[in-house]
Amino acid sequence: MYYNKVEICGVNTAKLATLTSEEKRDLLARTKAGDKQARQKLIDGNLRLVLSIIQRFTNRRENLDDLFQVGCIGLIKAVDNFNLDLDVKFSTYAVPMIIGEVRRYLRDNNTIRVSRSVRDLAYRALQARERLAKTMASEPTLAQIAAELGEKEENIAHAIEAIVEPVSLYEPVYNDGGDSIYIMDQISDAGASDEAWLENIALKEAMKRLSEREKKIIHLRFFNGKTQMEIADEIGISQAQVSRLEKGALERIRKQM
Repeated sequence: MYYNKVEICGVNTAKLATLTSEEKRDLLARTKAGDKQARQKLIDGNLRLVLSIIQRFTNRRENLDDLFQVGCIGLIKAVDNFNLDLDVKFSTYAVPMIIGEVRRYLRDNNTIRVSRSVRDLAYRALQARERLAKTMASEPTLAQIAAELGEKEENIAHAIEAIVEPVSLYEPVYNDGGDSIYIMDQISDAGASDEAWLENIALKEAMKRLSEREKKIIHLRFFNGKTQMEIADEIGISQAQVSRLEKGALERIRKQM
């Protein structure tokens, strides 16, 4: 019911500004130098990113104005903490911060009653995971987190599970004006996470740089599961041409990602 809402927190979402990569880079540099006007322009120019992210959470019937404000807090944190020396796009850095802020809000306003002791244990476990992740080369296991806290593994697992928000398989995770990506699309990946979601965003960005013919070949080949010969018959070129175009497109996608 929220998708058609135009005005959020007094902001006309139909008229949200957008910025080019060059403009973002310039505004980030000026913001780091203390230019407050550049900082505000950078925030205003990324409100559409906040809007696209909070669409993921609309099936919870949360107030969209509240979610938008919370998402903006995450965006502001991203603006203030972004390191220009990082070899990443600003949106790649900002997305997990916005998601994290929204999730904290939803967790703290969860209508499902979870005992204080269980919640405290879950938060301690999450903090321990962050501490361990900084000193380890890989994501800490449940056993390592339990050992760090001196708790049983099953208690840790139960506590973390208790604060996780249930989601719909048809919840959209990204929409850039074209086809949406839903949780259902990632269900076969046992390691699906925000990291995987970011990879999907990177893939869509890389796909945009392909020609229309290359896009069609990649879509038919890897999303529809068709063979090169079937694709050749469908679009009217030889199988060798399909193979060459597919190889070139995949190579460009790899470089972009």
